[in-house]
Amino acid sequence: MPKSILKPENVAPLILLVRGEKVLLSEHLAGLYGVSVKALNQAVKRNIGRFPDDFMFQLTRSEAESVLRTRSQFVTLNRGQNIKYLPYAFTEQGIAMLSSV
Repeated sequence: MPKSILKPENVAPLILLVRGEKVLLSEHLAGLYGVSVKALNQAVKRNIGRFPDDFMFQLTRSEAESVLRTRSQFVTLNRGQNIKYLPYAFTEQGIAMLSSV
C-alpha cells in the first residue's frame, strides 16, 4: 500500500472474510486514517478494554500467512522470513469504535 492516505472508494477490495466476519486489517485502516500502523496499534492497545472480542481480533500466524498468499497488494515473504507483527482485524462495529479512540 502506498504511503499516501487510502481513499474510501478503494476500500471494498480490502474487505476480507476472516472467521466468518467481514473485516479490515489494521494496515488498511491506518491508511484510511492517515496514521502509521504503529500509531494505530498503540491506540488500540491503550484502549483494548473498549473493544469486545467480536469487534476486533488479532490474526493468528496461519491466518496472516494465508492473507499474505492471497492478497496481491501484500509483498510475498521470502523463504525464512517471518511476519514480525500479527495484524489486527476490525469488524464494522470495531471500525466505528476505532474512530472514537
